[in-house]
Amino acid sequence: MGESKGHVMSASYYRSQLDHKQKARAAADKKVGEYRKKEADKRAAAAKAQAAAAKASSKSTRNSKLREAERQEDAANAAARDAASWSGKAARFGKEAADLQVNLAKAEQAERKRERKESERKAAAERRKINSRLSLTEEHVESVIRQLREPKKEKLRVLMLGAASGGDLRVNREQARIRSAVERSLHRDLVELDVHPAATIEHLLDGLTRFRPHVVHFSGHSDKDLIVFEQDLDEPHDGAIVSARAFSSAIKAVDEPPLLVLLNSCHSAAQSKRLVETVPFAIGMADEVDDTDAINYAARFYTSVADGQSIQAAHMMGRAIVEMTGSPDHELPVLTCASDVDPSEAFLVQPPH
Repeated sequence: MGESKGHVMSASYYRSQLDHKQKARAAADKKVGEYRKKEADKRAAAAKAQAAAAKASSKSTRNSKLREAERQEDAANAAARDAASWSGKAARFGKEAADLQVNLAKAEQAERKRERKESERKAAAERRKINSRLSLTEEHVESVIRQLREPKKEKLRVLMLGAASGGDLRVNREQARIRSAVERSLHRDLVELDVHPAATIEHLLDGLTRFRPHVVHFSGHSDKDLIVFEQDLDEPHDGAIVSARAFSSAIKAVDEPPLLVLLNSCHSAAQSKRLVETVPFAIGMADEVDDTDAINYAARFYTSVADGQSIQAAHMMGRAIVEMTGSPDHELPVLTCASDVDPSEAFLVQPPH
């Protein structure tokens, strides 16, 4: 077909060549038909002349008819040769058309494959483009959220929840120490406490929606996968157990989640990883914590916050008081942060300039 090995012509080229060959074959077939008819006509004329010669009464007439029969036979034979020649051409055109049909099918398949790959490439590029825009949008939204959640010129709202349904924890003492520490701080007018010493699940939910706290502080019993609230009863009782997942879901449910969740309860640090999927900061206890250590840490933490210290500095001050006065056998409180925040740059109280 004249194409170099390894070089694939376009489908349009093969389609054009195929159309040309098909037309050439059709023309050759037409020529074959015309010459076959001419052959038949000449042979009929030759036979007629032969018959006339046989009936001729004179020698000259008979010879004339025989010569005419010979001429007609020669013309018939020439027409037969032309018909055979055109038949050969038609066969060749037919074979070339068949080869072109095969090449056309291959070229169309190759083009469909290229088009599919190009379509997939464009689709992948479009997906990358969309994902990039979504990623940029998410980063922008996250950035805006973090900026909006920076302390505004308003009081720091701390929802303080204490629960000791069995009467075995000094929750009231802790809350009183925190209130006293805040009242002695530099920026005491910038902190507002909503205190619930016998906190139920309703106190948590109502506090989240009505008080809209920047900090949720819980004191009581907990474990790595649960928190124990009180029930609305006046005598010692079994507490209301809430799973860590359900507690985290409640924190996440509000339009503006808190900036910090502080679980001043045993083995609560394990819950921090889930909490920082929603809030920027979470503080929990890696081990058991006795009342004195818990109270000292909380009082020093909120004193430092209300003095204008960063979350990182306030946390370290709380750990320092536990190290200096607490039991050496217990682990220290643990601060966990979301990946995009820096506790040393985060301030819960912004003093007016």
